[in-house]
Amino acid sequence: MATKLTKLNWNPEEKFSLKDSSDYKVIMKPNGVSASDLLSMALIGCSSHDVVGILEKQKQDLVALNVSAESVQDDDPPWRFRKIHIHFQVVGRGIDPEKVRKAIQISEEKYCSVYVTLKDAVEITHDFEVVEP
Repeated sequence: MATKLTKLNWNPEEKFSLKDSSDYKVIMKPNGVSASDLLSMALIGCSSHDVVGILEKQKQDLVALNVSAESVQDDDPPWRFRKIHIHFQVVGRGIDPEKVRKAIQISEEKYCSVYVTLKDAVEITHDFEVVEP
């Protein structure tokens, strides 16, 4: 079983800075990203990495992938996430929509650790569009 160590440091200048297991720094609010946004960012980052890799293996002529996540949270503390909807915009020449659908499904069912961790706690939906460059 893999073990990863992430870190947080607070100081008066940067406030909250995070470091991932590779020592890459991310600054949180008030000078950076909100902690709750990191959740949906992790989800679309994980899934997108998988989708790109799968589409490349399927020899799809991928030019760009644009992904957004719209989250619904409770209005009151602790602001629980209720729903996250992911929209994939796949840009490429002659992209097969069925291969895109399958790539997203494989990511969700087999590879994306963030999706698998969240799916029983938050309703996660997605859609996609294929765009010619």
